[in-house]
Amino acid sequence: MIPLFPLNTVLFPDGRLALQVFEVRYLDMIKRCIAGSEEFGVVALAEGEEVRKPGQHETLAPIGTLARIVDWTAPLPALMHITCLGTQRFRVLATEQLKHGLWMADIERLPDDMAVPVPAEQQDVANALGSLIRSLQQRGVTPAQMPMGPPYRLDESGWVANRWCELLDLELPQKQLLLAQDNPVLRIELVQDALADSGYMD
Repeated sequence: MIPLFPLNTVLFPDGRLALQVFEVRYLDMIKRCIAGSEEFGVVALAEGEEVRKPGQHETLAPIGTLARIVDWTAPLPALMHITCLGTQRFRVLATEQLKHGLWMADIERLPDDMAVPVPAEQQDVANALGSLIRSLQQRGVTPAQMPMGPPYRLDESGWVANRWCELLDLELPQKQLLLAQDNPVLRIELVQDALADSGYMD
């Protein structure tokens, strides 16, 4: 079983996630993960809130992403700042909530996206992402401050789609559907529609 961190966000493979950790259930979990170089699972909250409240019911999304801690600081004894990198999607098979509130899950790891080239019809999606990266670099944004980390795989459908999924202001259920989409070409097609709806592709 792996520990879960339910959040009001969706983590995608190769995505960066910065978290402020202060609840005891997660402080203990994060310390164990750091000590053992272990990953934890990030799942979206279909129901409930991130901070535990008495009597609250939490419903977890069925598909999540494993997260590896790549940087952390502890400015106070009961506060940690961590930066994570999404590694691999998984399906939740069974869950159990421990007495202090931490969720544990049996999971099935899902295959990584195949390295499928960006189709000609979606090349504008990759071009728009490349332009965004270049503009941030020209403004002096450092690699650590970038919303996505190198290598910039602008020729891969899955990588391009996932970065737009993180950048676009989409509703949580929409992001969850995109994460659950196994076909990276279909995912980039759906992202193209979302970009058009947002006015990015005008």
